[in-house]
Amino acid sequence: MVKRGSSIGFFGIFGRSEDMRRLDEALRDAGLHPAQVPEGVKLAAVGLMTSEETPEPPPAAYPSVGELMAFCALGGELFAHENGEVRLAAVTRRMETALEAGEGRDAEIVLLMLHAKLIHPALVDRYDIRAESEG
Repeated sequence: MVKRGSSIGFFGIFGRSEDMRRLDEALRDAGLHPAQVPEGVKLAAVGLMTSEETPEPPPAAYPSVGELMAFCALGGELFAHENGEVRLAAVTRRMETALEAGEGRDAEIVLLMLHAKLIHPALVDRYDIRAESEG
């Protein structure tokens, strides 16, 4: 759940909250322009970063979330072009670990990107990513 202080701004009158600015910066740093991600998806991502123990995500939490979101959206080839092979290898391991575990923050971010239709088709095919409904 998104904490009450998160704000996307309002017609440029009210500013964006610090958490949204940090996520935008993390997305930019990973090679994905923040405008490519709908505000609702970013709010949900910030919400996934919170817990009862950490109602305010620490600044150090944003880069890894932005990196995984960028990888999901850009796919491996463009992500590598923007970030290099070393960073690609690291985020690929995270993706594989998240998909294998099926739970945890990284898995939730991947699922969020899948449901938002922001995950690159090559990744969907490569990892056979799909959402299964229970029941």
